[in-house]
Amino acid sequence: MELLDKGSAAGRAEGNAGSRDALQRLLELADVRLGGDRPWDMRPAPGATAQFEQLPQRVLAEGSLGLGEAYMDGWWVADRLDQLFERLLKARLDQRVTPWPVLWHGLKAKLLNLQNPRRAFQVGERHYDLGNDFYQAMLDQRMTYTCAYWAGKPPAVAEQLDAAQEAKLDLVCRKLGLKPGMRVLDIGCGWGSFMKFAAERYGVRCVGVTVSAEQVALGRQLCEGLPVEFRLQDYRELNERFDRIVSLGMFEHVGHKNAATYMSVARRCLAEDGLFLLHTIGRNDSGHGTDPWIHRYVFPNGELPSIARIGRSAEPHFVVEDLHNFGADYDHTLMCWCQRFEAAWPRFAERLGERFHRMWRYYLLSCAGAFRARDIQLWQWVLSPRGVPGGYKRVS
Repeated sequence: MELLDKGSAAGRAEGNAGSRDALQRLLELADVRLGGDRPWDMRPAPGATAQFEQLPQRVLAEGSLGLGEAYMDGWWVADRLDQLFERLLKARLDQRVTPWPVLWHGLKAKLLNLQNPRRAFQVGERHYDLGNDFYQAMLDQRMTYTCAYWAGKPPAVAEQLDAAQEAKLDLVCRKLGLKPGMRVLDIGCGWGSFMKFAAERYGVRCVGVTVSAEQVALGRQLCEGLPVEFRLQDYRELNERFDRIVSLGMFEHVGHKNAATYMSVARRCLAEDGLFLLHTIGRNDSGHGTDPWIHRYVFPNGELPSIARIGRSAEPHFVVEDLHNFGADYDHTLMCWCQRFEAAWPRFAERLGERFHRMWRYYLLSCAGAFRARDIQLWQWVLSPRGVPGGYKRVS
């Protein structure tokens, strides 16, 4: 028995060493070191030296899911997660480590309709209903949970976030050519930041749909006295006419199996001379699903579209008038959210716990690194039913 135990221990040590060497060779492609002391290097969390030795096997076996869960479990740390993920994604290491859990997740996303009507409200319940006070602490004063528009200005601190979000909301209103009295539909309206801004500044009437009960409750309070209506409703149920349609940060929850339905709903709800602005995160290729860790812990059933997929789904219904990419601005936005989240965390520590703290930090900073690496994008599409006579003039 003693010989078996020694053999088992030796085998584990040999396996750990082999896995460490294999992972380190991969990380060298991104100039990242295991146990290094640079801001983007991965090293053991305090008191987790033994767990850190097992990290390479976990990552090689489980991919990004194992890497993220090990961070949540307190196995490893990096001073600058955003810089770490920028390097990993620039080196495309996510494409070099594709174990079975990653492949299985992609296969399910390809074959199944993870965003069907029965599942439509899951993301609202699990993500957006975390607590309005939590999001109020992290977001700008208007509670705009989408990419801000920095317009080439170098952001410095989170206090600049309010102005950058107002710049984005005003950009959307001007791209849509809003005029007083217009009736506007907001698909995925959140807490109503766009609707409130558009009603106050441009004199329009708005209807917004969302799958989050918490957003509806607070949104109605924030927009009290304005011509703004909130509905807890799946977008597929919409069937009425509007002069303009906007959708900011909701298409990521639609999925490739429902994209054609989404576009047909937008078309049947849009006036013949109307405009539809679609603001969405996107991926560079036409893959399926999203990162398995993001799917499990942050945005269940999410899927980032590609330009090709959006184009194919829009093709039967719309003319593409304009396509604007300002994905680099999401890096700045996420870093501001993280600053505000960390500053407010003592208020939520007891309620949400340290594992959530690590999870949320990992979410914000890994996404910031992904946008900085240009691995994912942020697009605003302007679509019209039949083409704008004389051509559409982009504003900036």
